[in-house]
Amino acid sequence: MKFRDRVLSVLLSVCVVTLSCCLFILPAWGQTKETAPILVDGQAVFQVTGSGQFSAQERAEDANRTLNRIIQNNFQLIEGKQSPIRVEVDTSQRLPVLKVNGNYLLSVTPEDTTQGINLELEQQAAIWKTKLQNALRQAKKERRWDYLLQAILVSLATILIAGLLIWGIGIICERWINPFLKDSENHSSSGSHSQPLSGSNTQFIAFQVFLNFLRGVIILIALGYISTLFPQTRHLSRQFRDTFIYSLTSDLFPLGDNAYSVLDLIILIALFSVLFIVAQSIKRVLRLRVLSLTGLSRAAQETIALIANYSFVFIGALVLLQIWGLDLSSLTVFAGVLGVGIGLGIQGIAKEFVSGLVLIFEHPIQAGDFVEVGEFVGTVEHISVRSTEITTLDRVSVIVPNSRFLETEVVNWSHRSPISRLRIRVGVAYGSNLEVVRRALLEVANEHSDVLSIPPPNVFFLEFGNSSLDFDLLAWISEPRKQFQIKSDLYFSIYQLFQEKGIKIPFPQQDIHLRSGNLPVELTPELTQSLTQLSTHLSGWLTDQSSENGNRSDHS
Repeated sequence: MKFRDRVLSVLLSVCVVTLSCCLFILPAWGQTKETAPILVDGQAVFQVTGSGQFSAQERAEDANRTLNRIIQNNFQLIEGKQSPIRVEVDTSQRLPVLKVNGNYLLSVTPEDTTQGINLELEQQAAIWKTKLQNALRQAKKERRWDYLLQAILVSLATILIAGLLIWGIGIICERWINPFLKDSENHSSSGSHSQPLSGSNTQFIAFQVFLNFLRGVIILIALGYISTLFPQTRHLSRQFRDTFIYSLTSDLFPLGDNAYSVLDLIILIALFSVLFIVAQSIKRVLRLRVLSLTGLSRAAQETIALIANYSFVFIGALVLLQIWGLDLSSLTVFAGVLGVGIGLGIQGIAKEFVSGLVLIFEHPIQAGDFVEVGEFVGTVEHISVRSTEITTLDRVSVIVPNSRFLETEVVNWSHRSPISRLRIRVGVAYGSNLEVVRRALLEVANEHSDVLSIPPPNVFFLEFGNSSLDFDLLAWISEPRKQFQIKSDLYFSIYQLFQEKGIKIPFPQQDIHLRSGNLPVELTPELTQSLTQLSTHLSGWLTDQSSENGNRSDHS
């Protein structure tokens, strides 16, 4: 854990320093003079600036087209024909002019030098002439068969080295790093059964992502190096790089009075990532180094650290947006509308947040309490600012919104004192010896290990029931979460002891007493006649059935 914290601290420091340098360097780049490169086979020879009505990019594009046409016409590998290319400086005009094979390339202007005097213009032209001659000499060399064969061999060697690096990294990870991460994962999973995705799993996945990223970087470096060996691929890679840089630095997203590029957004995202990392580090230090010394409960410490974290992120976001160059005053109306929308959308969250603060600081319930809220009965595991986690007796985790603990009745058996009283209702038959019943109930309670002796158990005679004599056995316990198991044990013991002592447990019954032999029911003459006929027919049918049974027995 300490090693990981050190690594994270180093990475955090590197990110902060890098982004700080970017914030200071990028504005300096924007203030430098605009330049454009003169290219030979994709390699920059020198830089030109804008002059008069022509921008640096326009001057460079015109000169590059001329150079490419001359190189293609004079350096041909397949035909084996390579004509010499002459580079000259024409000083007959007001400004020195670079010419290639007699073709105009560009003029050297005062903007191309630091001092605007003719002597330095000629010196600048001579320097550019030398650089251009060296670049053309190299271009001629790279179009020979011996160089092409050498470049192919170097490319194959580069591919082989890149493959060996990727293979070696895979072997190292498979033999040493992956087993270490898997051992950490198994150790973490053995200590926590309720988390399907542990921290070790996250580390393993993050390492695999980093490993694939490293492999991709090696492949890109190898391809980039190979592309610099050949003139044609070098030119294509230069175009790709320029297009990529242009797409990153072009202003594509207008916001307020300014427009921002993809690179600006990437820098902003990186800054916010660093902000969140710093906020988490401050939260951890505040909770472990400061709040742990105050004696506050764990839930209160978590809440204070969380509020400090949110406050730091909010203030830091405002500061970063200002540093990034966003004028927040231009977004006042938008922020107001967004704030109203968010306010309407998070009313429920705000309600739960306030309820969580009340629960944490007033302590009506705490972690470890055995509570009953609504239809849920269980132990409070964790109280956050939005919800509370309860583990039921079935070992099921239930997430209950904090507002329910303030809006409904909550039974907390552990509040202030965990000692609570159980009420066991028992009924015995009429005629039972009440003293024997009382001693039997007290004996059952005193023999149970989870029933407290102080306060002592007691038996109350409640009432004469419809079919039983009703008693209440009152027993005190110190572990409310075991009350259902204790009740079950007591009922088992009571039933067994009652059977041994001959005490009967009655069931509901009713006795009907008739005072005369005749029912007080009057029958109509028609009903009497019908019943008489039915009785006669039934008697005849029974007689016939008896005769048939007798005949069958004689034949058998």
